[in-house]
Amino acid sequence: MGRLIVISAPSGAGKTSIVKFLLSKIDNLYFSISACSRKKRKNEINGQDYFFLSTLDFKKKIDNNEFLEWEEVYKNNFYGTLKKEVDNSIKLKKNVIFDVDVIGGLNIKRVYKKNCLSIFIAPPSLDVLESRLHKRGSESIDSLLARISKAKYEMKYQCRFDEVIINRDLDSACFEALKLVLKFIR
Repeated sequence: MGRLIVISAPSGAGKTSIVKFLLSKIDNLYFSISACSRKKRKNEINGQDYFFLSTLDFKKKIDNNEFLEWEEVYKNNFYGTLKKEVDNSIKLKKNVIFDVDVIGGLNIKRVYKKNCLSIFIAPPSLDVLESRLHKRGSESIDSLLARISKAKYEMKYQCRFDEVIINRDLDSACFEALKLVLKFIR
């Protein structure tokens, strides 16, 4: 049976960079592509970064119980993990890594328990997080404020994860995550 690794964090804390690093270093590790209803960013590819769905299509999949977990992360911006994607990977004995929001990560951990390692990536401070989001350049002021507000909420859940990595320095955080994941899957 494949093992599952959940990487969760507030938006801008570095989870996607850490996931990409882990995928480049571990051979038998596969990325779980989440579905979302938000607009695609210019550097993202449908079916590789996310399955981009309309809000209507996403809601139909919710009604059809096609998600392992899902959440309306922001108003009309849904994110979720399709059951069939995870089940197929486990059957093929693949180790699967998830780049998901905090509530989604906890939901996956709840379902898969000891077969899942959950890691929370924390920013050193909310000021640093705000600076990272601003530098990203993809956020409107309203979106930036919503993400900071959500981050404050999500930080309260870090104690529910198996491990917490404070991302002061991306290289150090990447290698700390690598050590934890290799220990878990071997």
